[in-house]
Amino acid sequence: MYDHVSLKVKDGVKSRKFFQRTLAPLGYKVIDESEGGAGFGAKDASALWIAQGRPHEPALHLAFAAPGRAEVDAFYKAALDAGGRDNGRPGIRESYGPNYYAAFVLDPDGNNIEAVCQKAEGSKKDR
Repeated sequence: MYDHVSLKVKDGVKSRKFFQRTLAPLGYKVIDESEGGAGFGAKDASALWIAQGRPHEPALHLAFAAPGRAEVDAFYKAALDAGGRDNGRPGIRESYGPNYYAAFVLDPDGNNIEAVCQKAEGSKKDR
């Protein structure tokens, strides 16, 4: 549906390190770089751009699809290790759906970053 999302951050270097570590368990890496910014993607195109500037107000919510629950767990751990703040431990969110397994963290600028897997545990698509 969209080509990419651009996120303004206070400190481009700090946020680059945060997102690089946090998104790695989901298969994302730095694809492009610019002064004060970086583009992250899973293949050869950047889907998330961060750029130094005045952060968005109010803060944003970005949700990334995870291939399985283990990747949601790894995302959460990596985010906390990278300086993110807990905003919802990994687990089922029944109010969103019976298989909605997600974790939420706040990035250095207070944006709510989520990893979610909506596959039933143990399904062939979750392996």
